Amino acid sequence: MASCMAFTEDNALRIAAVERAFAPSGKSLAKPGRVLVGEGRLLKLCRRSLQPKMFFLFNDIIVYGSIVVHRLWYKNQHIIPLEDTIVEDLADSVEMKNQWLIRTPKKSFYMSAASQKEKQAWICRILECREQQLISSRKEPTTSFAATWIPDRASDICMRCADKFTVAQRRHHCRQCGFVVCKSCSKSRIVIPAISAKPVRVCTLCFNTLLREKAKEEAWKRSSEGSELEMPMYEVSSNEDSDEREEDDMMPIQCAKPQNMYRPKNTSFAYLK
Repeated sequence: MASCMAFTEDNALRIAAVERAFAPSGKSLAKPGRVLVGEGRLLKLCRRSLQPKMFFLFNDIIVYGSIVVHRLWYKNQHIIPLEDTIVEDLADSVEMKNQWLIRTPKKSFYMSAASQKEKQAWICRILECREQQLISSRKEPTTSFAATWIPDRASDICMRCADKFTVAQRRHHCRQCGFVVCKSCSKSRIVIPAISAKPVRVCTLCFNTLLREKAKEEAWKRSSEGSELEMPMYEVSSNEDSDEREEDDMMPIQCAKPQNMYRPKNTSFAYLK
């Protein structure tokens, strides 16, 4: 009993420390039954390069954010329910070693660890916690996941119209397919519920496809319910998306190869007993 109480108190202190590190903009993480399983610094593939992020694994969620002062201050807090997460092990590539893929309905992205051992530790612990969470919640696992964004450097031309990118012709990303596209090919916006309640940027091809799918769905609903439903919210806009710049505010346009730029040293998955 004393050992259990000591663990409970220690766990509460650790969760409180994570909350303070994300203050003042972070959300409260304290919750009955929530346990901090491990933490570590990893590399996340963003639009232009690999960037170091701090990850915290709980028994029911993953929390990560940008590093301002290691172990003291983090920003841009993201919370991912483990029930909505799958992990895919990947082989090494030329630019990314010890990589794997995290998929969620809202966002999917590539990760890289400092070593193969650390990578396997993260994958195993995430899968274990996810399985236990699905059992305890009795929910069906998520089967629909967001597309993985193709990095900016992967294409010098628009992946829809083939126009060359320049200083004036900026790169954008379609939220539905993840392609790198130009402004002209991504003027349309539409609501994708799993990603955002507001209209998000999509390429012309995905926009038309999504409209057809929504029209078919609503036609089926009207025939089954006998009532008129509102058309999906969408708009055509050329405004820039602020979320595209969220992780790139401090990044130069040209970057060195990821593995040479932000490889964390002497980091590992920290098991919490």
